[in-house]
Amino acid sequence: MNQEIKVLAISGSLRQKSSNTALMKATIGLAPEHMIFTVYGGLGDLPHFNPDLDIDEGPASVRELREQLKQVDGVLICTPEYGNGVPGALKNALDWLVSSGEFVNKPTAVISASPSPMGGSLAHASLLLTLQMINAEIVENGKVIIPHITLKLDREGVITNAETRQELQALLQGLKQACRGQHITGT
Repeated sequence: MNQEIKVLAISGSLRQKSSNTALMKATIGLAPEHMIFTVYGGLGDLPHFNPDLDIDEGPASVRELREQLKQVDGVLICTPEYGNGVPGALKNALDWLVSSGEFVNKPTAVISASPSPMGGSLAHASLLLTLQMINAEIVENGKVIIPHITLKLDREGVITNAETRQELQALLQGLKQACRGQHITGT
């Protein structure tokens, strides 16, 4: 079973020096053999969701997101929390996917991280509700909340906390197994 597993990685932050984007990239660096990641870079290019624009194939940036999702076996989302919720740009992207079906039964892993002691738990819970509504399959061990991220990730984007590293490795292993059709669980 050395088949490549393709994963789309999405950061919920648009900030250039986002700790969540750095964490996502560090997580990708921990991936088991045969997992190939594509980092989605179009979050800020998506228009505000408007069903009136979602006709035919929709706007070009939306078509690109949908196409990227169709081409992968699984999804990794790493997001901060803004205003006690999912960042608007990430929620907007998911809104474009509600009726198109790219997330249906798609193995998905979710990380939220924050400098706060709560680790973005409210955004995490909200994101899981949205993913459940669009029928994403949240994988076993596929949910990680990381409080105090600035104490666990250095300026170079290296995970400095052994427990965090182990949690992320378990998340990736769960995603890998689910992408191979094993151990998929619901949210």
